[in-house]
Amino acid sequence: MSLAGPVSVLVDVPLALLFTESGWFASLVRTATGWPGLGIIFGYSFLIAFALPGVSEIVLLAPLNLGLPGWAHTVIIILTSGLGKAAGSVFAFHIGQEAKESGPVIRALRRSPVDVVAWSEKKTVQLAQRYGYGGLALALCVPGFPDTLSIYAFSVLEEDYAKFALATFIGSVGRLVVTIVGVEAFFYLF
Repeated sequence: MSLAGPVSVLVDVPLALLFTESGWFASLVRTATGWPGLGIIFGYSFLIAFALPGVSEIVLLAPLNLGLPGWAHTVIIILTSGLGKAAGSVFAFHIGQEAKESGPVIRALRRSPVDVVAWSEKKTVQLAQRYGYGGLALALCVPGFPDTLSIYAFSVLEEDYAKFALATFIGSVGRLVVTIVGVEAFFYLF
């Protein structure tokens, strides 16, 4: 993986293919079984938090088959994914703290065709000013929205690793619960 500076939003396309819905890593998650499958879910969630935007909800499709009731599998998947994303977010948080000191990285992002920094700063600053770390958790509860942008943007603004990890864990768990409730509601209505 080659990164242009410490901000991993600038990853190579081959790495991006690992995380797409049809990518190798996502396929691995969708076929993860047994207790080693939890390691795959954790690793995927860790990497999604800092490597590049991806579909974190895909972990819900893992057929763990741990010999437990179905609801227990779901709870274990959600908690494992939340812990993986919290750990990955702490890594991203550290990179964000370093990026604060790196003028060239911020300048390069500002020159990109899509002003990712301005957009994510605007949204994140609004959430941070209004809700603090709760704003990060709320932003991460939105299914389908790329977590990585929120995590990096928020990491540049804040300084408390523990609160950041907790907000990311809560947001990640919330996102998966919202996804499950939404899917259940959809199938109930139709």
